[in-house]
Amino acid sequence: MTHDTQAVADSGAGAGDKGLKGGALGLAASVVIGMSSTAPAYSLAATLGFIVVAVGVKAPAVILLAFIPMYLIALAYQELNKAEPDCGTTFTWASRAFGPWVGWLGGWGIIAADIIVMANLAQIAGSYSYKLVGADGLADSTFWSTVAGVLWIVIMTYICYRGVEVSARLQYALLGIELVLLIAFAVIALAKVWSGNGADTSIHPALSWFWPGGLGASDLVAATLLAVFIYWGWDTAVACNEETADPAKTPGRAAILSTVLLLVTYGLVAVAAVAFAGVGTKGIGLGNPDNGDDIFNALGPAVFGHSFIGQAFEVLLLISVLTSASASTQTTIIPTARTALSMGAYRAIPRSFARIHPKYLTPTVATIWMGVLSIVFYVGLTLVSQNVLGDSIASVGLMIAFYYGITGFACVWFYRNQLTKSARSFWMQGVLPGLGGLMLLAAFLKSAYDYSKPDAGSTTLGGVGGVFIIGIGTLVLGALLMIGYALVAPAFFRGRTLVKGTADLVLAGTERDPLFGLPDSGDQSIVIAPDLSNEPPTVPPEDVIRRQRD
Repeated sequence: MTHDTQAVADSGAGAGDKGLKGGALGLAASVVIGMSSTAPAYSLAATLGFIVVAVGVKAPAVILLAFIPMYLIALAYQELNKAEPDCGTTFTWASRAFGPWVGWLGGWGIIAADIIVMANLAQIAGSYSYKLVGADGLADSTFWSTVAGVLWIVIMTYICYRGVEVSARLQYALLGIELVLLIAFAVIALAKVWSGNGADTSIHPALSWFWPGGLGASDLVAATLLAVFIYWGWDTAVACNEETADPAKTPGRAAILSTVLLLVTYGLVAVAAVAFAGVGTKGIGLGNPDNGDDIFNALGPAVFGHSFIGQAFEVLLLISVLTSASASTQTTIIPTARTALSMGAYRAIPRSFARIHPKYLTPTVATIWMGVLSIVFYVGLTLVSQNVLGDSIASVGLMIAFYYGITGFACVWFYRNQLTKSARSFWMQGVLPGLGGLMLLAAFLKSAYDYSKPDAGSTTLGGVGGVFIIGIGTLVLGALLMIGYALVAPAFFRGRTLVKGTADLVLAGTERDPLFGLPDSGDQSIVIAPDLSNEPPTVPPEDVIRRQRD
């Protein structure tokens, strides 16, 4: 590690000072990383069937409904990122708005959700690696699938260790394969339905599919939370904000573009799959529980046919799910490592997590620990039970709603003093992010209640559903770890390294977003005159160095 990088880690400096490689990503690369993190092909393969089981032909409506809070929270990310493009995202912004305790839990929500979902991504990547070469026996083996899954985690951890540019170049190829195959699947399926050459269970699309009317509250909320899961991951584009060419603007735009592109992709594929297969409970019907784990495996042969070209498309579809899961494995490591980097820089966790590689300019300790903890969690739950592993994935929805919701509320609270200054501030920084936060809060509370029932999920403990125990238990574990670390290293929790509240350093007579300050920036509640007549005295460089050493 270079001297400058070590100084950053020791000083607890904030945004832009952590030693990451600035200017490495443009808008296109940021969008690609944001979309890849959601694993479109894998997410649809593993989730769409369960959504159909819950709401039938209304699956497209649920996907559209889930887009609304995702888009609103993406707006919150955009607005907060303008104020402080810090790779800690929710952790940093919630700490500024609500204080260190809420901010720490927000950061924990990101880390915990990513580690848990890595288990499922690795399992899919490992299993599909064998299926791709025709080794179905190994694919069905828990042991060998776990071995391959662990190997995928190791490979993707190393790629993330080598640099964000290497990661972005790989994502271009992986995402391209996914999108081409998904669009081909949707177009061919719809063409067969409209031409009358679909399956016996095919049905023609209807506009009523896009309206959730007639659905019960529990089914609607449960299905929406599943749909929220398939959108989850676009915030990786914002977690790479300190490595973009324009940190204040590019990440926020990438987040919004990612969610919109995902809506189009998911909506198209959902309509095509429901129309071609129908929602029946037998055969290729999407209501068949046997198809829930992988709808593409069930629909692929019927959609593409048995010709040479059709079989080639089937193989490519298999590859797309594999590349989707492996790509998401990689892009799940990126935001977790950067959240830990920011928490380490502000001393919310051990400062070693703020170390940056002198050559690759990546968070070394944070990246390696992300890989190690993912492997430990994955192997541990696999040894306990496949049912427990399945329930752990379902619990991720609770943590997504938790930290996304905190971000929405943090945006409203941070900008509260300027919401009446313009219509844009009122809507973009207040009403819309707040509405997104409320929607996710409602989904969190309703789902937590439903998941607590003994018949929810695949496991129970003491009459309580396993999904609730894992999801809420993980948040409680985070609170206990937070309290323990606060006793050992109280600086962050006493507001010494990251100061709560806004820092309104603005030019008089101009309108701009308030700026957050670094931990040692002092009082910034001053309005600077245009002629700089009341500018605070400049601190001599030697005093800055002395202050950092102190």
